[in-house]
This record gives sequence, C-alpha cells and structure tokens, in this order.
Amino acid sequence: MLKDKVALITGSVRGIGKEIAKLFARNGAKVVINYSSPNRQEEANKVVAEIEEEGGIAYALCGNVASSEEAEKLVKETVSYFGKLDILVNNAGITKDMLLLRMSEEEFDKVIEVNLKGVFNCTKPAVRAMLRTGGSIINMTSVVGVMGNKGQCNYAASKAGIIGFTKSVAKEMATKNIRVNAIAPGFIATDMSDQLPESVKEKVLENIPMQHFGEAKDVANVALFLGSELSSYITGEVIKVDGGMVM
Repeated sequence: MLKDKVALITGSVRGIGKEIAKLFARNGAKVVINYSSPNRQEEANKVVAEIEEEGGIAYALCGNVASSEEAEKLVKETVSYFGKLDILVNNAGITKDMLLLRMSEEEFDKVIEVNLKGVFNCTKPAVRAMLRTGGSIINMTSVVGVMGNKGQCNYAASKAGIIGFTKSVAKEMATKNIRVNAIAPGFIATDMSDQLPESVKEKVLENIPMQHFGEAKDVANVALFLGSELSSYITGEVIKVDGGMVM
C-alpha cells in the first residue's frame, strides 16, 4: 500500500507514533523514527530493530520539533538519507494538565510550543520537500480540541489550533498535490492512559457509545489510509477515532 514511500513520523518511539511507524513499514514504507532527546536513543533503536526484524526499513533521527532549526534538520536528514519525503505524520505531543487558575504560563507555553508550533515547524520544510512530488501530511489532533476538557485548556488549545492549521494548509497546498488531514483520537489505551485511576477510566467509558477504549492500531489504520492513495481525493478533513464519543 505504501511501497517505496518515505515517511517521517515524529514522536514515534512509543504509543500511537510507534504503532503508525510499524504499520507503515509493514506496508512497504521506509520510515524515520523520531525521538526528542539523546536520552531516548536506545528506545528509538529498539523500534528500528523491531521493524527490521519484520523485514522493514527504518532509520532513527533525534530532533525536538519545538525547535524550528531541529525540525528543519529532521526533514533535511530524512530527504538526505532516503532521497525524498512522501508522508509526514505530526504525532509528537505532550501534556501538562492543570486547572486554569493553577496553570503556570510555562505550562501553557510548553504545550503550545511542542504540540502546535511543532506541527508548523515540521510542516513548513516538509511541504518544500514535497512541492515537486506531492505527498500526504497527517496531523495528530484530539477530540479534546473539538469539545474541550477540564484541566486541559493548554492541550485543548493546541489541538484546536492544529485543526485550523490543517484546514488552512490543505487549501494552500491542494494544487500542489499535497494533502493535509488530521486524526482526532478519543480515549486510546496507551502506557500514559494506563496510569490513570480506575475511577477516571470508568467515568470516561460512560461517554463512549461503543463502551470500550480504542487501541493504538485503530489510529494507525486511519493514518495508513490517509498516507496511501486510497485517500487521494481527501484533504482538509479531521477524522475522529473515538468510538462515538463526539458526534
């Protein structure tokens, strides 16, 4: 499905990013595993090894997407190593949850810097790399960016911003055959969500019509669709993967 495609997936040493990278590789893509700091290099190398064990091709690159210089270098090194860039998945993100009245300016700024500005930092050089060949950009937003959530005004703002960014860049790049779409996961079972108290999980489940949490593979499957030619006439869309949580 992605034979000979080159994909850069930011924040892909674990969780949804890792699942997307492995699925892309199984479907023929050459993938770049991105990690934010040198102390995560071992994790990245393990993901590369897992992909190679399955017969795939992967390469690990360090780069903090919150830095425009590092993000640009990340794209340039991807093109230098594999010769091109066909797919960018802006998956890197953080949370610093706190009620507004207790949230520090630093906590707000840091989430915006990584989650929203990081998407801008990576998309701009990626678009330049795709101008002649076309490509697909997939931005990871969240249902929280659509409906909001107590204690997450910084995260919700960053994810809502990604939606507006996606739709705007999609309109700018449509004539260049560069598609720009977003995925809005709901409650997905990951290492991070596993740490939540059971009482919190039970309350979340009450608002999910399908009555179970999603898995990373559910999001990865949508990313595969958006990265492939199966979605060649789709751009500017936000696809929710939430079990009906937001309708």
